[in-house]
Amino acid sequence: MKQRVILIFAFCTLAAVPALGQKAPAWLAAAAARAVPAYDKDVPAVVLHRETRNKIEANGKLITTEQFAVRILNGDGKDNAIARAHYLVSAEKVRNIEAWAIRPGGSIKEYDKKSVIDLISDRNDVYNEYRIKIIDGSSDMDAGAVFGYTVETESTPLFYQDVHLFQTGLPVLTSRYVLELPQGWSATSKMFNSAQIDPRVSGTSYTWELADLKPVKSEPLSPSIVNLVPRLAVNYGPEGASTAAHKTFNDWLDVSRWASTLYEPQVIITPELAAKARDLTAGAKTELEKIRAIGFYVQNLQYISIDIGVAHGNGYKPRRSDLVFNRGYGDCKDKANLMRAMLKVLDIEAYPIAIYSGDPTYVRTEWASPQQFNHCIIAVRVSKDTEAPTVMEHATLGRLLIFDATDPYTPVGDLPDYLQGSHGLIIAGESGGIAKMPMTPPEADVLDRELEVTLSPTGDLAGTIRERANGQTSTAFRSEARRLSAADYRRMLEGWLTRGSTGARLVEFSSADRHADAAYDLDVEFAAPRYGQLMQNRLLIFKPVVVGRRQSLSLTEQTRSNPIELESLWMRESAKITLPEGFDIDEMPDPIDFESEFGAYRSSYEVKENKLHFTRSFRIKRSLVGPEKYNDVRGFFKKILDAEQSSVVLIRK
Repeated sequence: MKQRVILIFAFCTLAAVPALGQKAPAWLAAAAARAVPAYDKDVPAVVLHRETRNKIEANGKLITTEQFAVRILNGDGKDNAIARAHYLVSAEKVRNIEAWAIRPGGSIKEYDKKSVIDLISDRNDVYNEYRIKIIDGSSDMDAGAVFGYTVETESTPLFYQDVHLFQTGLPVLTSRYVLELPQGWSATSKMFNSAQIDPRVSGTSYTWELADLKPVKSEPLSPSIVNLVPRLAVNYGPEGASTAAHKTFNDWLDVSRWASTLYEPQVIITPELAAKARDLTAGAKTELEKIRAIGFYVQNLQYISIDIGVAHGNGYKPRRSDLVFNRGYGDCKDKANLMRAMLKVLDIEAYPIAIYSGDPTYVRTEWASPQQFNHCIIAVRVSKDTEAPTVMEHATLGRLLIFDATDPYTPVGDLPDYLQGSHGLIIAGESGGIAKMPMTPPEADVLDRELEVTLSPTGDLAGTIRERANGQTSTAFRSEARRLSAADYRRMLEGWLTRGSTGARLVEFSSADRHADAAYDLDVEFAAPRYGQLMQNRLLIFKPVVVGRRQSLSLTEQTRSNPIELESLWMRESAKITLPEGFDIDEMPDPIDFESEFGAYRSSYEVKENKLHFTRSFRIKRSLVGPEKYNDVRGFFKKILDAEQSSVVLIRK
């Protein structure tokens, strides 16, 4: 999210749309005739009409009808003129897909069946049942044109639950969700990211509608768009019916019971699997060493997803552990299930956890639904002797170590940043339920940096940098090193050095990936010609802060609409700067020590035996900060920036 978008509440009157004849439906004609507000020039398009209508028939079939109309405002909006119908081969059918383009002059293009393209859905799977029918009208779009489509699909719902997003970032004039139920059925709902709205009810038909939705601003460090736009969650079913029979859920314990019936039968231990588990842990002396050995093995199995029978529950059901073991690959559910089986051989109990990967704030505990999850990790029951940053206490299951067996960079005992603090469903039958995942303490995620450098009388700088990272900081370093080629990794390090000093040169480097210890070591030798500025051959000016963060933080906008997601960071740096012969300290910055709700920063300076000893530390607290505190956040980071721009002035003796 990058660009700034402002809605201006002024209306412009569009030219009347000519009679459409028989080539476009009445709803599209009405949408195309609507007046559109004047938006910021960066807004590419506006949604005129958006409606999803779900009708449950008496036989349990779900008929979904979508209507969508969008007016293109500029060239960047053309990509919105695409009709899409997603479906599952084994359980869904696209009954109809139609589309029309209304050009600015009033002429109409109706897309026939020859315009429909049927493709494999873009998923990172070896094989799946997801397909998509497309009508692409983007090439026919000019500024002012309207594109509309209707899609009708038929399916059998796995749950009598639904979730609906009222927008996807573009401004929307009207967005509507309609649920039509058989006689004797009823519905309840919850709204997220928006004030609660009551549906219009007519018999067993429910309509939720929102109008005049502003565009969602593109801003750095924002939550994902699904946590910014209005989101509706709906439960429905026959009045008085049991939840088990009709696939809806009263609470999270219901979901745990249901999910356990899918997972438990899939834990199959063969002699070969048992032998492998014992072999992997033959040299392990502690419970944690055993878990780490099994975790590392499963973590490094190839991730491959093969989605078959998703509509019948297989999207939530892992494959048998013996099959995953024999094949040597699987998805997140498969990996968690295999790890459970291998730990069971060692008499170590473990439980799968359904979780949402991508945004720790996505799952809402007040709506019990498996539809809120897209990932699976594992909770391992451990004894009081096992300590790790991700160990948590559970009221009924005891001490649990939380681990993601899919993430190849985060070892046992740690948890990826994007999962920490998330709510996950611990799948443990009657003992399961929703729980908040642990957040590692600050001391578990630290970058320690040591510099030993020498400044020449002409301002040249040369020396070494030693970095010792642990926790998620080491994970980021490990990811860089593994995914980049040797040449690209070197270029990345050179780019980091030159951000602190123009013209800096990487002489050599070495690294050590201590994966099991959640640590990563980096040693760098570098040279930075003309780092210090020599003035009138008398004054030599330089900054004690030689290098900064690997990734910069950008908060340049003057105002803010969205919350700010701050990731945790704790860096400690100690620098020994050998000063050039023939110079004395003329000016030196004052030490800094300040703290806010967002973090803290400290620095100190001391000269001993012709060496400047400079230390600094800064810590950023993980938090979700409301836009009303944007100026406070900017002020905090501005204060750090000012401190790190401070210079030392040397004067020739």
